[in-house]
Amino acid sequence: MSTITTSRRLRTVAVATASVFALGLTLAGCSSDGGSAGGGGSADELEAALEAGGEITYWSWTPSAEAQVAAFEEEYPNVTVNLVNAGTNTEEYTKLQNAITAGSGAPDVAQVEYYAIPQFALADALVDLTPYGFGDLEDQYTPGPWGAVTVGDAVYGLPQDSGPMAMFYNASVFDEYGIEVPTTYDEYVAAAEQLHAANPDAYIAADTGDAGFTTSMIWQAGGQPFSADGTDVTIDLQDEGSKKWADNWNRLVEGDLLSTIPAWSDEWYRGLGDGTIATLLTGAWMPGVFESSIPDGAGDWRVAPMPTYDGTPVSAENGGGGQVVLKQSENPALAAAFLKWLNSDPASIEVFLASGGFPATTADLESEEFLNAESEYFGGQKINEVLVDAAGNVPSGWQYLPYQVYANSIFGDTVGQSYLNAGDLNDGLMEWQDQLVDYGNQQGFTVD
Repeated sequence: MSTITTSRRLRTVAVATASVFALGLTLAGCSSDGGSAGGGGSADELEAALEAGGEITYWSWTPSAEAQVAAFEEEYPNVTVNLVNAGTNTEEYTKLQNAITAGSGAPDVAQVEYYAIPQFALADALVDLTPYGFGDLEDQYTPGPWGAVTVGDAVYGLPQDSGPMAMFYNASVFDEYGIEVPTTYDEYVAAAEQLHAANPDAYIAADTGDAGFTTSMIWQAGGQPFSADGTDVTIDLQDEGSKKWADNWNRLVEGDLLSTIPAWSDEWYRGLGDGTIATLLTGAWMPGVFESSIPDGAGDWRVAPMPTYDGTPVSAENGGGGQVVLKQSENPALAAAFLKWLNSDPASIEVFLASGGFPATTADLESEEFLNAESEYFGGQKINEVLVDAAGNVPSGWQYLPYQVYANSIFGDTVGQSYLNAGDLNDGLMEWQDQLVDYGNQQGFTVD
């Protein structure tokens, strides 16, 4: 969904506002029930609510939202959906938090990215949708996004898009320097050395330190550094997977084999276009960014599975989000019915795909039309075959911190310093952990 068109803005806004947002939300969770409606209901209530009709408010910044609402209202003329763009990312989250704290003003349904859902769930601001039968929908979605909308046994939303990771690479650069497409990280590091030796201006990748990228890479390495059970939180950024990623990526950081061009800068786009940045390990939403923002790379780029540590296919999620029902909703059954239609009805998914979204629904990911679509930008490659395969190789069980927005905001001051000094990433991870433990305890969590 949004990921394709708003990624640059998301990353900028998140850093600016995360600290204030996280503090306020945590305090609200400790002091407020978040609204009036509880988590009751039944599956039968959804159809009854649609038949009875009514009016709900939906906050979203997705480019497909307006057309989806129009399609819904055409199918259910007794229902009015007031669509509000309350801002992007943390701008919307801050407004949500303010409404939760005030006890009024929240929408019935809101778009929330995966990494922020646990934060609102812990604040007791979201309706548990399992009584409405949403748990039975699990098989409709890929494991990574489904895991992101669940906390414990509760289902707090439905996934809309997904970002299974793949390796985007510049085939023209690889061909020019005789570099084989790497399938393992040993080969990836070797490719980095070969490329930079042949052309000192060229790098295998650009990475100056990004929390979302790091957590996704730790996820791919099998790490589970964050876990939360209510307000009990465990952080271990030296678990086996975290250390595996850091030890591997150190070979590039300490070897000065990564470009220091900041991601999403104009220089970064030029680097992807002129071949001085040769690969990009990121989510399945990236093709839209290539096509819209890097015209000079047309025809040069291809998509391959992520390199792995031992050759066994494994990926991770990077980016994406879904929709939730707020406890302040005065008609949670109607809100839940709208949400169910939004992210599971074929008519809605068709609108979403037309806007360039990469779905989280397995039926669409498995459709021949989707799989066989050829991308002119990527030299006619059927890139969805690679991206869909990646979606099936995402390990389950990943959790974000209940204050992940804050965590991401201090990444540059901790792990980012290891990047800046070309030092050991493990040192940065430990500093990040220390600060996250202190912050969590200060906010009322019990952090181990």
